[in-house]
Amino acid sequence: MSERLIEVGQRIVNVIEEGQGAPLLYLHGFADLHGVSGELFPFHKSLAKGRKLIAPAHPGVNGSDELEFYSVDDVVFSYLELLDTMKIDRFDLVGHCAGGWVAAEIAVRHPERVRSLGLIGASGLFVQGQLIGDVFMHAQPERGVDYATLRRMMFSDADAPMAQRYFPNGRGDLEEETRRYGMLRFGSFFGFKPPYFYNRSLIDRLGRADMPALIAWGERDGMVPLAHGEAYARGLPGAAPLLVAKGAGHAAHLESPDVARAFEGFLAAQTVA
Repeated sequence: MSERLIEVGQRIVNVIEEGQGAPLLYLHGFADLHGVSGELFPFHKSLAKGRKLIAPAHPGVNGSDELEFYSVDDVVFSYLELLDTMKIDRFDLVGHCAGGWVAAEIAVRHPERVRSLGLIGASGLFVQGQLIGDVFMHAQPERGVDYATLRRMMFSDADAPMAQRYFPNGRGDLEEETRRYGMLRFGSFFGFKPPYFYNRSLIDRLGRADMPALIAWGERDGMVPLAHGEAYARGLPGAAPLLVAKGAGHAAHLESPDVARAFEGFLAAQTVA
């Protein structure tokens, strides 16, 4: 794994890279690389088998500079500018949670640049009667110290070791606390105000993203309901049948080895042009 700061115009973007091969852009979520950890999880290492994983930290997160303005369009263009700076034209694209929303927006705007698309617990869609959970409300500790409700939103089991490790009660590791704060701050800038973590127009634009796609969801996702995964799988013309990770929560890619195996196989099957 290597980590470097890349100048993009007047901004600095912190980028973690791993592996060799055709470029794969990974956009993270809350319980994820950059969101809580400065190190790759096994899932990210699996993406780097046969690909060069490029994982930037979102604006204002884990060493990346903030943006002057925040909307989903601003975030999309910030990543297009990063790719242009790195001279990357075509790439595979995978995103989790809010990063999945940004990935979907990139794919519908520039399908000619996206070789394949992978989404895990992605926000971004409005699905009638299936509201995205309020991560900001649950980020407030109960009784001043207890983050059980936030852990339950991110993982299938609030008491699981990984949930306790990255969202501990009370004060945790300072660097991890800073990452969590930065990710919540980023999310609040572009996802907090109504509409909450979705673009009502996106669902009608999914047909533009006709590249091969793999959509994976935790069976017990406590933040983005499974119905959103079903809507993505219906709307993306090149999507394989929805992969539902049994027993997993919102961070299905961290909790379920089946998700990593599915993405390894999916990426291996794609022709790199």
